[in-house]
Amino acid sequence: MKKTFTVLSGLLLAYASSQGQYITTWMGNNFSDVNKHVGNCARSMWVSPQGVVYTSSGWDEKGRNIGIYQNGNTLGSMGGNKESQGCAIGGDDTYIFTAQETPNNGKVGRYNRATKVRDLLFTVNTGTNDAVPGIAVSYGRVYTSDLVNNMIKVFTTGGVAIRQWSVATPGALAIDSSGHLWVAQLNSGTVASFDTTGVAGPVITLGTTARPSALYADSARGQLLIGDQGPDMQIKIYSNLTGTPVPSGTFGVQGGYLDQSTALRGTVGDKRFTRVVGIGRDAADNLYVLNNPWGGTWDLGRNGATDIHCYNSAGNLQWTLQALNFEGNASADAGSDGTYFYSGNILYSYTGTDGGTYVANTVDPYRYPLDARIQMTDHGRGEHFGHLANVNGHKILIANNQNADVFYRYYFNEATDGHIAIPLDTISKVRNGFCLDSIGDVWISQDKTNAIQHYPLTSFAANGKPIYGPVVSTPTPTSIMPLNRIEYVPASDMMVLAGGNTDWTLIGNRIEVYRGWKTGNRTPNLVITLSRAQAKSMSAAGNYLFVGYYAIPDIDVFDLSSGALVLTMNSSNPAVYVGNDVDSQYGIKAYHRTTGEYLITKDDYNANKVVLYRWTPAPPPPGSDSTAATSAMLTRNAGAAFKVFPNPVDKTLYIDLKQSVSKGFKLDIFDFTGKTVKTIQAANAGAITADVANLMPGSYVLRITDAASSKVIGQQKFIKL
Repeated sequence: MKKTFTVLSGLLLAYASSQGQYITTWMGNNFSDVNKHVGNCARSMWVSPQGVVYTSSGWDEKGRNIGIYQNGNTLGSMGGNKESQGCAIGGDDTYIFTAQETPNNGKVGRYNRATKVRDLLFTVNTGTNDAVPGIAVSYGRVYTSDLVNNMIKVFTTGGVAIRQWSVATPGALAIDSSGHLWVAQLNSGTVASFDTTGVAGPVITLGTTARPSALYADSARGQLLIGDQGPDMQIKIYSNLTGTPVPSGTFGVQGGYLDQSTALRGTVGDKRFTRVVGIGRDAADNLYVLNNPWGGTWDLGRNGATDIHCYNSAGNLQWTLQALNFEGNASADAGSDGTYFYSGNILYSYTGTDGGTYVANTVDPYRYPLDARIQMTDHGRGEHFGHLANVNGHKILIANNQNADVFYRYYFNEATDGHIAIPLDTISKVRNGFCLDSIGDVWISQDKTNAIQHYPLTSFAANGKPIYGPVVSTPTPTSIMPLNRIEYVPASDMMVLAGGNTDWTLIGNRIEVYRGWKTGNRTPNLVITLSRAQAKSMSAAGNYLFVGYYAIPDIDVFDLSSGALVLTMNSSNPAVYVGNDVDSQYGIKAYHRTTGEYLITKDDYNANKVVLYRWTPAPPPPGSDSTAATSAMLTRNAGAAFKVFPNPVDKTLYIDLKQSVSKGFKLDIFDFTGKTVKTIQAANAGAITADVANLMPGSYVLRITDAASSKVIGQQKFIKL
C-alpha cells in the first residue's frame, strides 16, 4: 500500500506540474508590447511628407495620446494622457498642434517634433469637450475651429492671434495650394471655403445624409478629399478647387463596412471603412486613412477605436495599425469552437496568428440609431465587454461596461443584417451577479432582491430573436450572501456562486459549487476559499474556474471537482505584456473547446488589446496497478452512480453500472457547449459500452437516464484522446 501511494503521489505531482503549460497570445492590437502598442482611440491624424503619422487621442492609459507611427511600426508618443483632447491635430516641419483636454479645454498645445515636449499653450475658447474640432497649419499660420463661438480663428505658430471670422459649426479643416481654407460642417453635410482673410468662397454640398468628418487638400492633384462618415462611409474627391468644385471620384466601397453587395453587413477590411476621421498623404504618394469603429469608448464617452490604413499610389492596401480594445473583453463563439470572439462591438477571429484578425464592427448607427452602444449619454456607456451564446446557430450577444449594473441584449439575423448585432432589450439593476450560459439562458441577481433570477430560453423567432419563458426566482443561499458573481455550466448542471464582499464590483473570498442546481440541490458540494484579496472577475468552463484580481495580473485556475488551485497564469511569453490586473467585473471569459483546450480572454487596458490564453490540461495520471481503475477513480464524482473506464479513452468506453431498470437505459454524450453529440440505447443485460472512436478529442459528459421514466441515473465526465 505504501508503495502504491508513493507512486500515485509522484504521478499526481507530475500531473500538477504539467498543468503549468499554456500559451499567451493576444487579439486587437498589432503589438503585444506595452512600449510599442498602437494607441487607444485615435480621433484625428496628421501625416508628414516623410510618412510619419501623428494621431491624437483623448485617453491612452500609458500616455500614447499623441501616437507616432511610420511604415506600420510604432515610433513613440508624446503628450501624456492628460493633455490632448483627440478631436484635432495639425503640424508642420517643426511642430505638432493638438486640441487640449481638461484643465486646458479650449486651448491648443504646441509640441516640438524633435524633443516631443509641449512648449506652448494658447487659448481658442473657454469651452469644454470637443471645443476645438479642427486644426490646419500652413506657412506659419495655425487655423483653428472654434465650435463654441462658431468662428475660425487664426494664430501664428507662436500662438499670437491674427484674425477671426464667423462660420457655423466649424469642424475639420484643410488648406489647399491656392490658399483656400476648407471647413467641414458635419451636421449640415457641407464643406465651406474661405480665403485666408475670411472671404467666403464656394460651398460643397454633399447631401442631407452626408457627414463630412475629415478633410485633406491634395496639392499635387489639385483635389480635396472629404471623409464622409454618413451612410456612404467613403472618401469623396472634388477637383477644380479654384473655381466651382466638382466631384471627380471616390475612394473606398460605397457604404463602407455596411455594404452588403460584396460581404456580410458589418465586415471591415480593405476600403470597407467605418468612420473616416483622418486623411493624409506623404511625399511618396501613399494615402493614409484613419477609421473609428462605431461604439463608445469608456470613461470619456467618445467614439471608436484606432484603425489606420495605408494605401500606395495604386490604391493597394500596404498595412494597417489597429488598437481595438480598451476596457473590454471578448467571448468565444461556440459555433466556431473558439475561432471567433465577440466583444461588445467588435468581432475578432483567431486561427493561431498573434494579434488575431479584425473581422467586423457589429454596430449599425443608421439602421439602429438608438443602439445603446452609441448613446453618449447612456448610463452604461462603453459597452465593450461581450457575452455570447450560440444555440444551434442562433447567436445572442449581451454587452456591458467596466463595472456593470446594466446589460444590453442583442441578437443576429445574418440574412438581413450580416454581422450586425440587433438591439433587443435592457437588463438593469444587476449588482449581485450575471451569467449568459452556453444554452442561452440568462441568470442574474438584481440589487436588493436576495434572489437569483433565471430566464430560460425557450425558442427563437423566425428572424432570430430569442424568446424567453417566465422568470424562475430562487432565494440566494444564505451561506454565500452577499452574492457577488454567478456562473452556470449547463453541460454538468453546475452552479458556481461567489460572494462575501459588500462592494458589489468585487468578489468575496468564498466560492460555492453546486452540482445538480436545476434538479434542486441547494447544498454546496464544494467550497473554495480564495487566499488572495480583491478578486474581481471569474469565469467557469468545463470543470475549471478562472479567477482574476484587482491590482495583480495573475489568473488562478481552480479544479471544480476538488477545489484545488492547479495553475496560475500570468504570461508564458515575456514578449507578451498582459497588463496590470483585472479591473472590470467581466474582464475574464473562458471557453472549453471540443479539442479539450481552454481559451481564456482577459482585458488589457494598458496596451489596448485582448489577452488570449490557450491551455490544455494534462490527462489524469495512470495508477500504479491498474491504469483503467485508477483513472476512473481520479475522474469520477464522489458518490457517483456509475464508473467509466478507461478514462481518458480512445475507442470504447466501458460503463460499470450497478443498477437494473425495466426498459434499459438511454446514454447521452454532451460536449462542453451542451450539445448532444451521441445518443445510445442500452439494455440491462451484459456490460454497457459506448463507441466513442469518432468523437473529436476533448472533454465530454456522459449522462445515463432510465429509458422508461426519463429519470437521470447520473453523469460522468470523460476525456476522448
